[in-house]
Amino acid sequence: MRKRTVVAESARGVMAFCVGCGVGVGLLVPFLADWLVSLPWAPLKGPAELVDSVPEPARTLGTAVVGAVLGLFFGFGALHESLTVTVDDARVGLAVRGEKREFAREEIALAARDGKQLVLLSRTGAELARENCGLSWARLARAFTEHGHRWADEDPHREEFRRWVPGAAGLPEGANALLHARARALKAKDDASDARELRTELGRLGVIVRDEKDRQYWRLPEP
Repeated sequence: MRKRTVVAESARGVMAFCVGCGVGVGLLVPFLADWLVSLPWAPLKGPAELVDSVPEPARTLGTAVVGAVLGLFFGFGALHESLTVTVDDARVGLAVRGEKREFAREEIALAARDGKQLVLLSRTGAELARENCGLSWARLARAFTEHGHRWADEDPHREEFRRWVPGAAGLPEGANALLHARARALKAKDDASDARELRTELGRLGVIVRDEKDRQYWRLPEP
C-alpha cells in the first residue's frame, strides 16, 4: 500500500500570516489615534486619547504586541476551521473543527469540487460529506487520483439541485420544516453549528443540500 497523503494548510504559514497582519494593524493604531484626537468629534475618541497619552516607544511597541496576540488568536481560529484531508488506498479521512471522519474506499464513488466545497459522493449519488475547503484543488485532485479514487472538477449532480422555497413539493415529510429552520440559522450567521446539524438531519431523510450565500438548494439521491 502506498504511503498516505495528507493535504492541509501549513500551520506555520497561517500563524505567520495572521500574526504579521496583527502586528501591521497594531503599528497603524498610533497613527489612527493621532488623527482621531485631532478631530473636533470622532467615534472612539476616548480610546484614541488613551492610546495617544502613552509615550513613545511604549505606545507603538504596545499596540504591535496587542496586534500580534490578536493575530495569534485569529490564527488558531483559522486552523480550527480549516479542513485536513487524509487519503490512502483504503480510505479517506476528513478533519475539521476538532471532528474527524473516515470513509472506506467502498463507500466513496467520487470526490468532487463544488465551488469552494469538497464533496464525497456515494454509489447512489448521496453525499457522504460536504465541507468548505480552502486547500489547493490541484493537490487534492492529485492526492485522490494517485491513490486510485475517482475525482471530478465539478459535482456531476450540480444541475439537479433546485432552489428551496417554503412548502416546496417533492420533499419527504418533515424536510420543509428542517429547511425552514436551517434558513433561519443561515441568516443568523453565528449559528453555523446549527446549520451543519440540520444538514445532517436532512441527510437522514435523504435530502441533499447545498448553499449559495443564504439560499438553499436541494436534491434527492437516486432511488
